[in-house]
Amino acid sequence: MNTALTATYALTVLLLIATPGPVVALIVNTAAASGSRKALFTALGTNWASLVLIAAAAWIIMTSAAIDRAWLSGMSLLGCLFIGYIAFGTLREALQQPAPAAQVSAHELPRQGRGGLWQGFMVGISNPKDIIFFISFFPQFIQITESFEKSMVVLSLLWIAIDFAVLSLYIFAIGKIASPRSNRLITLVSGVMLMLIAAAGLAYNLRALLE
Repeated sequence: MNTALTATYALTVLLLIATPGPVVALIVNTAAASGSRKALFTALGTNWASLVLIAAAAWIIMTSAAIDRAWLSGMSLLGCLFIGYIAFGTLREALQQPAPAAQVSAHELPRQGRGGLWQGFMVGISNPKDIIFFISFFPQFIQITESFEKSMVVLSLLWIAIDFAVLSLYIFAIGKIASPRSNRLITLVSGVMLMLIAAAGLAYNLRALLE
């Protein structure tokens, strides 16, 4: 195995995943509103989605199958609408709740039903254009072993491991700073982030469809 190339790949993936996006916003929001256990299940759902997208990208690389970009844009629009729906619900809950008193423990507040395995999967797979990202990204590191199949397995496992580790660190950090006041603020901020991401995605994909 090419150790230097593997280390470069791992560092690149770490930086990519640590950058805030819809998945990180959902994980942070779920950890603040529903607790670490629910957030971990949500992270597993996003991992599941990544595996599906990686498998699709690997199949396309091996078969050189053509991609209908209009279909991808249409599916991405639906994904952005789903993210917008989650953002709307998040913001509505946060704004309707009175600011909790400082003396109330975070553990005494009722947990929300947000997040979970399925919602994590849906947000993770909401942009099928990530398939194109994997198609263009993986070939740069495919030489880490002598076999294409073995390289894809190693790259996929490293992606999933780093992805889950980074999301777990986010969950751990939120657990450490959890309080009624901070949880409400985190929920508001993550809701706004999700709404902005959904709006930007809608604008981008609508423009792509109209071109």
